[in-house]
Amino acid sequence: MRPLLELRNVTKCFGGLVAVNNVDLQIEPGRIASVIGPNGAGKTTIFNTITGIYRPDAGTIRFDGQNIAGKRPDQITAAGMCRTFQNIRLFHNMTVLENVLVGAHTQTPSTLWGAMLRTRSFQRAEEKARQEAIRLLRYVGLPAGLGDQLAKNLPYGQQRRIEIARALAANPKLILLDEPTAGMNPQETEAAIRLFRRLRDELGVTVVLIEHDMKVVMGISEYVTVIDYGQKIAEGTTAEVRKNQRVIEAYLGRSAPSEQGPVGEGS
Repeated sequence: MRPLLELRNVTKCFGGLVAVNNVDLQIEPGRIASVIGPNGAGKTTIFNTITGIYRPDAGTIRFDGQNIAGKRPDQITAAGMCRTFQNIRLFHNMTVLENVLVGAHTQTPSTLWGAMLRTRSFQRAEEKARQEAIRLLRYVGLPAGLGDQLAKNLPYGQQRRIEIARALAANPKLILLDEPTAGMNPQETEAAIRLFRRLRDELGVTVVLIEHDMKVVMGISEYVTVIDYGQKIAEGTTAEVRKNQRVIEAYLGRSAPSEQGPVGEGS
């Protein structure tokens, strides 16, 4: 099976700092995968390089068979890849519904003249996008009638769900979730895990997470890639990764006694 996303020898530097060093990564379609590692390991830089925020200094990035290295973020979104951010990036002075509609712009056919003259075809497309945005808000578990509220007035957990709904509005094949359960209480985290599974099982969206919560990672991931100091140090199933000595050392330190147990146990 051809990988949906494939990185080969990807490197990203900032001045003299090598943030991502010769990383290979393969994500198969229909998989829920995680990228993990200690703070500052380079995980978000990898996401930023994949999604066009940064241009790789070396290596290739292929998505759905196409080379996307160096493409703009909007071009990558239009190709079928969307993401959320570690620090929520909503338009806080726009309504919840308007935020989701921003994500739908790549799927809404329109012309400059159609928008200016508000032709019937433009109005039909606009209403279709609006109804789809309402459906997506319900799909991610937000209460009915929330669409007219300003995004900045909602609790943190609900803002996370708006971000996911906005990403889904672009009809992605792959969604990258950067720390999607950060700041959530245990009940919100469990609900988020169920939602991530539904994205794959019901919508057919491949899901890749950056996540610090090892209970989330070990509970949902089918494949895990571990990054440390910008390099890939391990990959495999959750069972394989949690027993990997290099992973244990990266998280607990090289002098960590073996009695601490594998990563994820007791946490």
